[in-house]
Amino acid sequence: MRWLERSRWTTSPYYALVIFVIACGSIPKGYDEGGYSASVKLESFMIDFNLIKSHWKNDPTGLTNRTANITSFNVLGAAFGALAGLDLNDRLGRLISWRLACLVWAIGTFIQIFSSGIYGLLLFARIFAGLGAGLLTVTSPLYLSEVAPRATRGLAVGMYMVILLAVLAMGFFINYGANLHMAATRTQYRLVQAIPLIPVGIAFGLSFLCPETPRYLVSQQRHEEGKEVLALLRGKAVDDESVEAEFEEIDRQARERADLKSVSHWQAFKESQSNPNYRQRFWLLMTMQTIAQWTGGNGITYYVTNIFEYAGVTGSNQSLISSGAYGIVKLVFTMAFTWGLIDLFGRRRCALTGLALQLAAHIYMGVYMGLQPGSSDNKSASDAAIASVFVYAVGWSVGLCTIPYLYGTEIFPTRIRNVSYAISMGLHWFFQFAVVRVTPNMFASLHVWGAYLFWAIICFLGLIILGIWMPETAQVPIERMDELFDGPWYLRWRARPKYVDDSSETTETIAPHDHDGKIFKSR
Repeated sequence: MRWLERSRWTTSPYYALVIFVIACGSIPKGYDEGGYSASVKLESFMIDFNLIKSHWKNDPTGLTNRTANITSFNVLGAAFGALAGLDLNDRLGRLISWRLACLVWAIGTFIQIFSSGIYGLLLFARIFAGLGAGLLTVTSPLYLSEVAPRATRGLAVGMYMVILLAVLAMGFFINYGANLHMAATRTQYRLVQAIPLIPVGIAFGLSFLCPETPRYLVSQQRHEEGKEVLALLRGKAVDDESVEAEFEEIDRQARERADLKSVSHWQAFKESQSNPNYRQRFWLLMTMQTIAQWTGGNGITYYVTNIFEYAGVTGSNQSLISSGAYGIVKLVFTMAFTWGLIDLFGRRRCALTGLALQLAAHIYMGVYMGLQPGSSDNKSASDAAIASVFVYAVGWSVGLCTIPYLYGTEIFPTRIRNVSYAISMGLHWFFQFAVVRVTPNMFASLHVWGAYLFWAIICFLGLIILGIWMPETAQVPIERMDELFDGPWYLRWRARPKYVDDSSETTETIAPHDHDGKIFKSR
């Protein structure tokens, strides 16, 4: 298919603005993983919230737990925020839910900034802000996937991760600057933690220029409005041939199914489990989210400054610079992944390549930490350990850092998409909370190397499970995913989308075998 010719509308300035504004919904999550997690180690913050080691000589576990709670409670709130998307995205629409999430996060962040050493108030604020951040992780990718065409769906949803990682990397350098140039007072950490309010506030204002998604409007029986929005996003007239064809594909599926107003969340969930085709997709996504989190992903990101110190980096400023470089590596490779690899090489190949790189990095770090943790006697081994952290960043960026977001928004029909994706993001956040919460304890009780061994085992299992179960979805229309998931789950590795030019009379095919009278082709 000459999809490049059909995707030239993506240069529309209005469409680019919409994608950028909604993708800014990733800022709360990105800055929490970079800027906030690093600010916990600022002297001003540690003094205000009693995180000084000398105060906990008789209770080092208590200090570990206190630090882990402060870092992870935002993630706990995000888990419930993601689940709130079950109702809000369908009841209010994608766009209004996005705005509501921004407001909730901003209120929680404001309370957090001025909690002034009150530990309980800080934990409350972290959970409250997390509600908004979690809802944004559901609503933003969902919105992006519903306004993008199949040819550049990976690019559109991937912008969410590009902005997330840009903010994450920026957060480490902001902390470095504050640590270097500001006195260790409350103003220091308050300024660091307040910075993300500015870009999110600007994006919130610009969101009033954005429309609701065409797929959501059609699902609400607002067909004409949906068509007008689609034409606006494509930068073409409503009666343009390409707009007519794309809208007909969206509208046809919506008319074949009951509109979302008549389907309860429980009914949608039951349908996702009673239909064998939907059930395969649902549990594949849940498995993918589980593997992604327990490979160490966000646990390493939140505590990367500590990890660099374990690998031999000395000094808080040097550790922050290394952490910022780690964020830049993730950003660069996520951009390469988003703007080329994800649609050129496909989701499956990138996921498996990323897991293999993560596995290699974990194996080396486990061996290094087991034999000579933080030793300066062998500089070559220490340098290799530092390098392996960056290898891990590359693997995480081109693989499961981004793919579950995209995969979850594209494999389900509109009728069950919001319920299935919101549940998957709820699981994502609960597991991320567990990983972020237990990582410091794993480092302490398993002597660091044991944590890396655990993560390596998960990576190995992920290579096997996803290698068998995960089909390629690049270039497959959302409305035709059912064909890709026909047949036994253990044959998914054979499924290959194969398209022919639109002008050809040959049937467009997806799955690897004949089923229910459909004609399929495989490579």
